[in-house]
Amino acid sequence: MSSLSIGQLAKQAGVAIDTVRYYERNALLAPAGRLASGYRRYCAIELKRLRFIRRAKALGFSLDDVRGLLTLSDERDVAEVKRAAERKLGDIEQRIAELERIRAGLNSLITACPGHGRAEACPILNALTQEEPT
Repeated sequence: MSSLSIGQLAKQAGVAIDTVRYYERNALLAPAGRLASGYRRYCAIELKRLRFIRRAKALGFSLDDVRGLLTLSDERDVAEVKRAAERKLGDIEQRIAELERIRAGLNSLITACPGHGRAEACPILNALTQEEPT
């Protein structure tokens, strides 16, 4: 593969040009080589790394998590990569449980609300204005 411009790199990786620049500023992507004209040039290594970052982000990893995964992938520490993925799965399962709790509560309020009448009698508004137990 010949060198790529920042636009070509971004397009092939499925991200915006600003995303490439952002990852460079945050040391997730190595600074590009530059032509005499000052234009950035990238190679297959940067494209592979950028795709890695995008896919990890799609799985819910934060940029700090991604930075750690990139370090681990450089070291080839597969056991630690697995532990990081297990931790992320645990976090996601906790968020799902919280969202299911929220869904149940909201569903209950919607069911209790007749959808007409005075605001003071609305179970949804009353639940939102209710004081927290001390």
